[in-house]
Amino acid sequence: MESLFAEQDFLEKNSGNNFADIILPVPIPRMFTYQIPPLLKPQIQIGQRVIVQFGKKKVLTGIVGKVHNKPPQAYEAKPILDILDDQPSVNPLQIRFWVWMAAYYFCHIGEVMFAALPSGLRLSSESKIQLNPNFDTETSKYPLDVREEKILEALEHKPELSYEDCEKILGVKTIHPILKSLVAKEAILIFEKVQEKYTPKVETRIRLTKEISESKSALEAVFEGVAGKPKQESILLKFLRDVPVFQKPKLNEKGVDKATLLEEGDSESSLKTLIKNGVFESFKHVVNRIDDEKAVREAYELSSSQATAFEEIKTHFESKQSVLLHGVTGSGKTEIYIKLIQEVMESGSQVLLLLPEIALTTQIVSRLKKVFGSQMGVYHSKYSDNERVEVWNGVLSGRFSFVVGVRSSIFLPFDSLGLLIVDEEHEPSYKQFDPAPRFHARDAATMLAYFHQARTLLGSATPSFESYFNATQGKYGYVEINHRFGDARMPEYHLADLSADRKKNLLKLDSTRMMREKIQAALDKQQQVLIFQNRRGYSPYIQCEDCGWTGQCVQCDVSLTYHQFAEEMRCHYCGYKEKVPQSCPACGSTQLTTMGMGTERIEECLSLLFPEARMGRMDLDTTRNKYGYQRLLDEFGAGQIDILVGTQMITKGLDFGKVTVVGIWDGDRILNFPDFRAGERAYQQITQVAGRAGRRDIKGQVVIQSRNPDNELFEKVIRGEYYEFFRQEMFDRKKFYYPPYVKLVKITTRHADFKVAEKAAHALHREMATIQAKKIVLGPEKGIIARIKNQYQYESMIKLDRGGNTLAIFKENLAKILEELQSRPEFRSVRWVVDVDPS
Repeated sequence: MESLFAEQDFLEKNSGNNFADIILPVPIPRMFTYQIPPLLKPQIQIGQRVIVQFGKKKVLTGIVGKVHNKPPQAYEAKPILDILDDQPSVNPLQIRFWVWMAAYYFCHIGEVMFAALPSGLRLSSESKIQLNPNFDTETSKYPLDVREEKILEALEHKPELSYEDCEKILGVKTIHPILKSLVAKEAILIFEKVQEKYTPKVETRIRLTKEISESKSALEAVFEGVAGKPKQESILLKFLRDVPVFQKPKLNEKGVDKATLLEEGDSESSLKTLIKNGVFESFKHVVNRIDDEKAVREAYELSSSQATAFEEIKTHFESKQSVLLHGVTGSGKTEIYIKLIQEVMESGSQVLLLLPEIALTTQIVSRLKKVFGSQMGVYHSKYSDNERVEVWNGVLSGRFSFVVGVRSSIFLPFDSLGLLIVDEEHEPSYKQFDPAPRFHARDAATMLAYFHQARTLLGSATPSFESYFNATQGKYGYVEINHRFGDARMPEYHLADLSADRKKNLLKLDSTRMMREKIQAALDKQQQVLIFQNRRGYSPYIQCEDCGWTGQCVQCDVSLTYHQFAEEMRCHYCGYKEKVPQSCPACGSTQLTTMGMGTERIEECLSLLFPEARMGRMDLDTTRNKYGYQRLLDEFGAGQIDILVGTQMITKGLDFGKVTVVGIWDGDRILNFPDFRAGERAYQQITQVAGRAGRRDIKGQVVIQSRNPDNELFEKVIRGEYYEFFRQEMFDRKKFYYPPYVKLVKITTRHADFKVAEKAAHALHREMATIQAKKIVLGPEKGIIARIKNQYQYESMIKLDRGGNTLAIFKENLAKILEELQSRPEFRSVRWVVDVDPS
């Protein structure tokens, strides 16, 4: 695929070419060739958005990937309908990056494009109806019913109607049969109306006309004219109060927002009169949705350990593209980032800082904004489509030379990246699971840096074993900070034995005596507490005490999670929900009880145990809206919440000076997961959440509740023996062939029929055995969750030798095998999902 993009193709803007290869957002493994109409030839450039027809009716937004003179052999090229951009929205380096991503992560370039472009840059196509000009009600041989007559009557007053308009006119939910009948009677025509999704934010502004703003006598005449008209006089006085036209004439040119001018209750009709009389003029002004903010502070002076780390990073960058910064929690990595970012920006290059979660962006963004102001853009999924387009365009135009964002920000149109920073690089949140491309943002960022000849800094208190392995092998530079910033000390750990407390009757609402005592001590000193439980909802499931029935999802093989606030049971995989039954559906018993604890139930229990404490909860349910994270963190930072209960969102990078106690509610839940990375992830999660405690002068306390406190992993965490734990895990991984010693590829076979899924998975296994590459093929086995969204799942795991081009050979053969299997009638509706480097 990469051969499609020779270097000259990226640089070419040759207007003499007749054809263009267009990247379309469809899951098909190639680009499509379209004819360039003569009128568009002088304008066409690689990276521009174009409108093309795909199939008989579809109209799509495509990206010009290549221009040439070679017509397609298999089909006749359709013409490009229009060009959407004066200048390219996508640059050649991005297209090169898309090609690499499609090839490496075994997906199609159209899928990468779909993930990369903000939806606001893609066209939306909506079906509309209009009157057939040849239709005459009186001469028509087809009778119309009442509803059809209503639609035609509406079309006499409006030239076009959407399907939604028709549903509102008739008060029905399904309009298709009625429209189908009208089409058959040749009364209406259906057409696709194409429009851009992105709309700039426009405000109406008011200013004095040129004649009046340049003449004091003219202004005095206006005041004489409005004498005795208090409403008009009030507006005029208010405008002049805010805009001293003779001292600062440029302020008048900019004008005043109309809404601001009228916000104190002034009359809009009086303003219209003043405009009509030539005193004011109104004009439209495009404004940014992203507010400009001024920098309000300089970067802090680095401590001696930070300064040493900073110089070591720069030294490594002279010979290595990537550096791993291994700094304990609270060591001040962010200030090192700031210093590096400033140096790179001063050299004229761009910087991208990746964060694993939106929750983390909330706090770190406010710190960075104070230093970088309006030079910095923020990019994440809580932004609206229009806001994301404005950040995209801001990078294109040079407005933002530094961007902070989550994994999707690697697709932004950078053209001169100098530095990529991946903060908390160990985080699983960097992995995209669905839909394709199923990429890992840390690994993709390293490749993006390679294309830009930039440097990559990976930061973490608990590095991923892959990154740490690369550092030990000399592939990455390695810098360590092993103590906290300032006078802060590492927290003190306490293991609380749930089983022992239960035997002694000391357990209250699933909390140990030690947990309660530490929380109470913190509350008595007006300090704050974080409680971590990696399960949202009230309870994992509801069970009948008499017959053992549990609520199951109708579409997935999982139990429904009970959410008390909404009084419903929900599936966290497909979103299915149902009301909690009054009695057991199986035996009729009313003895239904909740089993296990989610964040919602822990919040309730702690409210009962500490009624004087102000409670807060941070999970997916409480942070769904755009400012949910910000609101909770602001309240917690202001001391309005004493105890904050949360899922993994609270483990990442939060920095609050008054947090002295961190409680891990169920340490066993973190450990007991069927995955070769379970130990690594448990070490990381416990260390990270523990690192939120005692980040100032008071030593933090960490309480881990467990039924198995003697587990060796807890000892490793408490002693901070990261290297020893790493060495032990690497021994096992080498012995049993797991990353980083091999490459993993997971293939999931899905179908609505259990037998078809099983048969297809075994057929794939037999074919894969014939591939001539050093490999181990495990499976196929039923998925850990055998059915999701009514699709049965079988999983195969392939371990590939890292040497040579084994991965490339395997993927090339796999593509042919899947194409052949998909062509068999029995497997036509089977879906295969290939995940390279599954996490």
